[in-house]
Amino acid sequence: MTAVLEHLTRLVAYPTVSRESNLDLVDWLEARLVALGGRGRRTFSDDGRKTNLWVGFGPVGPGGVVLSGHTDVVPIDGQNWATDPFVLTEREGRLHGRGTADMKGFSAAILAVLERADLGRLRQPLYVALSYDEEVGCLGVDRMIDDALAAGAQPEYAVIGEPTTMHIVRAHKSINVFRTRITGKAAHSSQPHRGAGAIVAAGRLIERLYRIGEEKRARAAGNGFEPPWTTVQVGLIRGGNAVNILPDGCQFLWEYRSMPDESPDEILERMGEFSDREVLPALREFAPEADIVVDTLARVPPLMPDPQRRAERWVGGLQGVRNGGSGEVSFATEAGSFQRAGIHSVVCGPGSIDQAHQPDEFIEVSELERCERMIESVLGYLAGQGR
Repeated sequence: MTAVLEHLTRLVAYPTVSRESNLDLVDWLEARLVALGGRGRRTFSDDGRKTNLWVGFGPVGPGGVVLSGHTDVVPIDGQNWATDPFVLTEREGRLHGRGTADMKGFSAAILAVLERADLGRLRQPLYVALSYDEEVGCLGVDRMIDDALAAGAQPEYAVIGEPTTMHIVRAHKSINVFRTRITGKAAHSSQPHRGAGAIVAAGRLIERLYRIGEEKRARAAGNGFEPPWTTVQVGLIRGGNAVNILPDGCQFLWEYRSMPDESPDEILERMGEFSDREVLPALREFAPEADIVVDTLARVPPLMPDPQRRAERWVGGLQGVRNGGSGEVSFATEAGSFQRAGIHSVVCGPGSIDQAHQPDEFIEVSELERCERMIESVLGYLAGQGR
C-alpha cells in the first residue's frame, strides 16, 4: 500500500477544483504513465487551461479496457474541515482529503498497480482515461472519447471508477442543467402597464417545473433508484432591485435528472412550449422587447442498463469487486458517454458516494486495497489469463 498512499498524497496536493487548471496534475501523471511505456494523448479545453489525458498500453488494435476517472474536484468553500483538505491525513484507517473518494483514490490505485505490473505481457490494450470538468457537467469527456476513437482505439469495456464501495453500478439517471434568463422592463410598481415584471414570469416557470416534478413523482414505479422517479429542482434565483420597481431581469438555474428509460429532452420541450404559449405573451403585453432565453449548461447522458449485462458480468468476475446491491444510482457519471460511443460500461470504484463533496471527505484504506485487486485482475484478463 505504500505506493498508492504516496501517489494519493501527491494527487490530493494538487488543488484541482473545477475553476482552476489541472495542467500541473496531468503533467505529473502523464510523465509517470509514459515512463511505464504508455502512449499519451491530450485534448484541451477551449481556453487551454485544462486537458484530458488518454494513455494507451499494450498492443494497438481492437478490444481492451478503459479505466476512467476525472481530475477535478469540487470546491471547499464554506466547508468546515478538521484538517487541511489538500494534505492527505490518515486517521484510524481513513484517508482524509479533497478528492480522496471522488476520485483521486482510483487514479492513485491505477498508477500503483501499473508501476509493479509487467505491462509487456498485455495481449489487449489497456487505456487510462482522465478527464477535466466532470464535476461541472462532464464537459471534457466527449472530446477525449471522440479523439481516442478517431485515433483508432476500439475498447470493449470501460470501468468508470467513481466511488461505489466497489459495487457495480449498471444504470444511472441523466442530468440536465439549464439557466433561464428573463428580460422584462423596469417600471414603477404603481404603473405595471408601463413595464414587465421578470420575477413574476420566473415564478410562473418555476411553478410549472414544480408541477412537472410532482407529476413524475406520482408516476414512480418500483425500481432500484433512490428516489425512483425523475427529479426536478431549482437551485438558484437572482432578480430585482427594490419592492416598488418592476424587475427588468431575473434568472434562475434548474435541473432535472431523468430516469434512463425517459427521454432527456421531454421536460425541456414541455417547458419551452409552456413558456412560448403562456408566459412570454403575458410578459410582452406592455413590453414587446421582453424575452425568455434558456441556456444549456450541462447534458450528461444516462447509463442505460444492458439487457445482456456484458460489462456487468465481466466486471462481476474480477477480484476485489463486491457483488450485490441494486446497481442503480441517481448521480450521474461519465459512463453514459462511453456507452454512447459503443463501449460496454459500468461504474465501479473505491470509496463511498456519501463522502463525495463533503467536508473531511475520506476513503478507507481497505477500499483502495480492493481497487488494486480489481485493477490487477483487469491486467490479468488483458494478458490472456481469463479473469
